[in-house]
Amino acid sequence: MDLKAYYRRIRELETSFEDEFLIIKSLATEAGGLAGQVTEVSSLTAARMIVDGRAEVASEPEAAAFRTQREEARKKESEKRQASQIQFTVLSEDDLRALQRSTRSRKE
Repeated sequence: MDLKAYYRRIRELETSFEDEFLIIKSLATEAGGLAGQVTEVSSLTAARMIVDGRAEVASEPEAAAFRTQREEARKKESEKRQASQIQFTVLSEDDLRALQRSTRSRKE
């Protein structure tokens, strides 16, 4: 393998990308790599994986679906974190007594 040509191809491919990050789709490899896994990587990583034959740039519909799925996961995680936060209120002694009186009157 000609290493100069290999790294030249990587540099040329990397500079041809317009964005700093790309969404790529994996290809099946002899080492057991699964085809069709979509992820977002830097342009350098994308160029290396494409030159190595391990990935290709994802089509626009695949990229849009990936972005939508990622945004939904981000929203779910944000909601989960908000729900797990402990919320408390500091009451003055007068407020506490008033609250206790109101709960006693409801029980009676």
